[in-house]
Amino acid sequence: MVNSNMTSNCPSPNPECPAWAIWFDGSAHPNPGRIGLGVFLRDPEGRRHEFSAAASSSGCNNEAELLALEQALLMARTLGALSVALHSDSDFVVKHVNGLAHTEVLHLKALIQKVRRQLEGFPGSTLIWIPRHRNSDADRLSRAALGLPDKPGLHPGLLRRRR
Repeated sequence: MVNSNMTSNCPSPNPECPAWAIWFDGSAHPNPGRIGLGVFLRDPEGRRHEFSAAASSSGCNNEAELLALEQALLMARTLGALSVALHSDSDFVVKHVNGLAHTEVLHLKALIQKVRRQLEGFPGSTLIWIPRHRNSDADRLSRAALGLPDKPGLHPGLLRRRR
């Protein structure tokens, strides 16, 4: 399910055409199990675009996160984005897609290569790690795709040190 408002296309990536901000999340329930995808985009004019759907396959949490990134890039391309700033709470995805880590799991390796090729179509784009509490919209959408309730977020200011 895609929910979006009107969008505009930028002629080329430049300061007058800022990056689209994108948060994505994948859920596997149980892990491994059914996969839910959640994508939250904010275009340069501040309009919100959301996606929430169950994947056609099942798999592990890392596969779910990679599939969510793939869906985020497809959505961004469809909506006319030329540059994207991607945000993920998946350390696995950020490190592997950015080339800082490697996996020997063949189907994950293939997905990583696929999203890297898709990212080449968005020059100057970034993929950064964020804490889970800063990815709540995408998390809510990925869980909703599986019929799961929102996960309570842990905000660092609410955590207490154990003694």
